[in-house]
Amino acid sequence: MDFNYPLLTINCSLLFPMPELPEVETTLRGIRPHLEGQTLRDVVVRERRLRWPVSEALLTLKDSRVLGLRRRAKYLLIELDGGELLIHLGMSGTLRVVDETVPLRKHDHVDLRLGSGKVLRFNDPRRFGTVLFEPAGEAHGLLAKLGPEPLDDEFNGEWLFERSRGRKVAVKSFIMDNATVVGVGNIYAQESLFLAGIHPSRAAGKISRERYERFADAIKTVLAKAIEAGGTTLKDFTKADGQPGYFAQSLSVYGRAGQPCLKCKALLKADRHGQRSTSYCPQCQR
Repeated sequence: MDFNYPLLTINCSLLFPMPELPEVETTLRGIRPHLEGQTLRDVVVRERRLRWPVSEALLTLKDSRVLGLRRRAKYLLIELDGGELLIHLGMSGTLRVVDETVPLRKHDHVDLRLGSGKVLRFNDPRRFGTVLFEPAGEAHGLLAKLGPEPLDDEFNGEWLFERSRGRKVAVKSFIMDNATVVGVGNIYAQESLFLAGIHPSRAAGKISRERYERFADAIKTVLAKAIEAGGTTLKDFTKADGQPGYFAQSLSVYGRAGQPCLKCKALLKADRHGQRSTSYCPQCQR
């Protein structure tokens, strides 16, 4: 599939943090029981103009059977008997499972109508999301060259240490590179760096193997806790059942610049990495 579509150039990430891995994982767990084993009775596309145009192939999926759901990075993958749907929530996208009698809301762009009478409804006010289809036997180009999943065993301190050698880029930017590890976005990178005691501006190649071991463990801990809490509520994100995630109540540094560190009481500071603000503790993080 050719992904050389024109991309929108407005950088909305500075204003509207997108759903990250825990939010996507929470959505997956919420919708999976309602979709697996179901038949797509119909597919309705009301707006094709998302980040990439919604594939016209969706309209041919009537009577397809849902074989399973999984997540890769921040992508939701719905396996059908004729191929696979790839969904990305973008900046503001949500997926809800509702009765087909539920009235439409503004920005309800795509419906997957199920044999059960339920509808998987994709809503995306800013239209940075993605709904694509790949026929069986073809690979999603968007999934190529992705690094390991952060909660898998293959992701560890040794992986980070070896991959970082000679790298002068700030460790915050290094860890947010999907070739390094997938799904560690702005919120959870900051929280993990704080837990590991690593300054976000430190050069990736100057961090020891031992500190990377702590960092990898911190990433796993932070993400696992965020998933358990249902994600972080930031403006638009709600879980598949419409309820907000609660990890925001546990944030140590994200969005708290100028406030006291919860650990040492020093005032938190902020730097910028890749046009994103990064909060950290000048005492606890070195």
